[in-house]
Amino acid sequence: MRIQKSYMAPCDMKKQWYCINGEGQVLGRLAVEVANILMGKHRPTYTPHLDTGDFVVVTNCKKIKVTGKKLREKVYYSWTGYPGGLRTQTLLEKSEKHPTEPLYLAVRRMLPKSTLGQQMLTKLKLYPDEQHPHAAQCPQVWKNLK
Repeated sequence: MRIQKSYMAPCDMKKQWYCINGEGQVLGRLAVEVANILMGKHRPTYTPHLDTGDFVVVTNCKKIKVTGKKLREKVYYSWTGYPGGLRTQTLLEKSEKHPTEPLYLAVRRMLPKSTLGQQMLTKLKLYPDEQHPHAAQCPQVWKNLK
């Protein structure tokens, strides 16, 4: 009987840059795609305990849409640390003040809750408009969006 050896991705893999246009995309579905690219699940060399993912630049974050009544009914909670210090914000309020924050939070919550997840999150670049300063990296357009 032959024992199959498990694959170990090399640590010095070349990272790609991908650009995604968020205009007209649904928030949760876009966040899943971005999280999978950051983790490296789109590659055949995916290894769960290594950072095999790529860089992602998302433009037009303020034109991302949501379905249903989420704009008014989805609530983000934060706590100041003091008694009675629970602060709430709806998705509409949060996206008006910080247009990239809803996508950032959605992607962050889909990544591993460890230092590896924090390392993956540093490869995410979000911009509310079409312009971004990463033209020198020659990001490829990600075409697998539905």
